[in-house]
Amino acid sequence: MADAVVIPGGRFGPGAPLLMYAGDVAEQRGATVHRYSWSQEFPKFDEPEIEGWVSGEIAPLIDTVGGRPLLIAKSLGTNAAAIAAERSLPAVWLTPLLTLPWVADALSRATAPFLLVGGTADKVWDGDTARRLSPHVLEVEGADHGMYVPGPLPESIAVLSRVVVAVEEFLDAIGWPS
Repeated sequence: MADAVVIPGGRFGPGAPLLMYAGDVAEQRGATVHRYSWSQEFPKFDEPEIEGWVSGEIAPLIDTVGGRPLLIAKSLGTNAAAIAAERSLPAVWLTPLLTLPWVADALSRATAPFLLVGGTADKVWDGDTARRLSPHVLEVEGADHGMYVPGPLPESIAVLSRVVVAVEEFLDAIGWPS
């Protein structure tokens, strides 16, 4: 039996559409999905101690789940990249904080495959860095940190659909769960 751990962002909880649907992809593949919510107020997201704080929040759940769960995280939750690197866990990183050096460094140490999803209008996204770190990248032109694009709302909903397809294709490519 496979497991997936859904790690929220700062403003996007585990039930927000990006995280919900990415977790649903894992669930439709037979995984047990563990949707985490922060237990306390988090420190400033752009200070290095946030990485240890996120690890302190998430590591106990990963320990309880055991095995090699798939991590699915948004934004703030992508500080869990250090745990993924240490434990060789596959991951889906939605709007990762690529401009924070400790997040990019943790991703560069990863030995398990991971998908990076971001938009060109997101200030914490760096497409060149993403493509250097992983062959699995979905970059959406004009998408902001919430993966919204300018224009009518259905265009942003279409982006959500593209993210779901990218997660499905990534999990197919890595044979997850195996």
